[in-house]
Amino acid sequence: MKVSPNQIRADFSAAMSAMYREEVPAYGTLVGIVEQVNRGVLDREDNALALTPGEDTNRISAERHGAIRLGTAEELAMMGRVFAVMGMEPVGYYDLSVASVPVHSTAFRPIGRDALAENPFRVFTSLLRLELIKDDGLRKKAAATLARRQIFTDAAIALTEKAEAEGGLNEADAIRFVAEVLETFRWHPEACVDDTTFEDLIAAHRLIADVVSFKGPHINHLTPRTLDIDAAQADMVAQGLPAKAVVEGPPRRKCPILLRQTAFKALNEAIRFQAGDGWQEGQHTARFGEIEQRGVALTPKGRAFYDQLLAEVRADILPAADGSNAADYVERLEEVFKAFPDTWRELHDQDLAYFKYASGSGSAVGTGLNALLDAGALTISPIIYEDFLPVSAAGIFQSNLGDEARSDSQAASSRSAFEAALGKSVTDEFALYEAMQAASYTAALEQLSTRVA
Repeated sequence: MKVSPNQIRADFSAAMSAMYREEVPAYGTLVGIVEQVNRGVLDREDNALALTPGEDTNRISAERHGAIRLGTAEELAMMGRVFAVMGMEPVGYYDLSVASVPVHSTAFRPIGRDALAENPFRVFTSLLRLELIKDDGLRKKAAATLARRQIFTDAAIALTEKAEAEGGLNEADAIRFVAEVLETFRWHPEACVDDTTFEDLIAAHRLIADVVSFKGPHINHLTPRTLDIDAAQADMVAQGLPAKAVVEGPPRRKCPILLRQTAFKALNEAIRFQAGDGWQEGQHTARFGEIEQRGVALTPKGRAFYDQLLAEVRADILPAADGSNAADYVERLEEVFKAFPDTWRELHDQDLAYFKYASGSGSAVGTGLNALLDAGALTISPIIYEDFLPVSAAGIFQSNLGDEARSDSQAASSRSAFEAALGKSVTDEFALYEAMQAASYTAALEQLSTRVA
């Protein structure tokens, strides 16, 4: 009997969380903070996200997203095959080079409403753009270093091939698959380059050094979902975690939209460089703890409005990595975003966000959608945003890389190159939300017609 991809994904997410808790003890503190905050929010009657019982609420405690950075097209293609065994598909294309981060990315995640409700684990997966390394010699050295490594165990590759050939894995193979794939994400302190090359890579960009210098794409953060990121941020500071000064994304609102993220800054970790027959000690800074609060998914119209308002804010003020202008940035953000409607009905009626429909207790009056909503014959609840924001992701990265990593140069977006490396097209996230909304509308009308009949 085959184990469902949803179950394999849930088991892998739990195993990843346990491993990361051992590797980064502060992550355990973060999870405890989030769980306490979430219990408090769920106990309140004024549930800001109108969470759907049995769908949205049950998944929250186990919800995580991870992030990895890959070095080659071959690594990305194989990673896509591994994630497919777990029921995770590439959704969206993110070009972070526009924010001076030399990667482009996708999010591997489940795409169906039922699969998301069962376990919404996602991994923000970035591919290094070696062409953005300006020094020709260093670029060639980085490429040669990456070409020598194999980030997957032989057993992980064999089990992936078996799952593809046989349409899944049995229980024993699924357990072994989770254990073998976990090794790809494990931290290894032994560097694959000498200390001089490591410093040269850092000088080019700290993220390049993180990708190239080690045996594999160690998980660089694992993110639990909070229902009140401002409360969780305050608790992080109270418990002594070195939290970011600014929460990335939109400001606090009555009706949360998209994604808000914050993090504690990356830890200094001991690494070792081979020196003759022995080892030389060094330091590396890359892995951090992050939390996120998810709001409603925005339509293309809503997203364009969000991007317009955020660009207006950032044209006036950019948050400094050291937090020195945090209060001014937040004040400007809140002021500008007053233009974005902040009730569910306004967001719905102006086609700014996606919603799930359900049959309500009111009597059907009229036939138009708004008439049915006004009468309470139909109800709406927000569809949770399952994806990411490139400016926010870059902001999290920059807070751990420092202002010296910023650059005025921007590279051309290269979605076609990314998809060629992946070996398949990435899914349009808007199409997924549109289909989810349409399916719920059809089902709600059927329920309503049955009730009326």
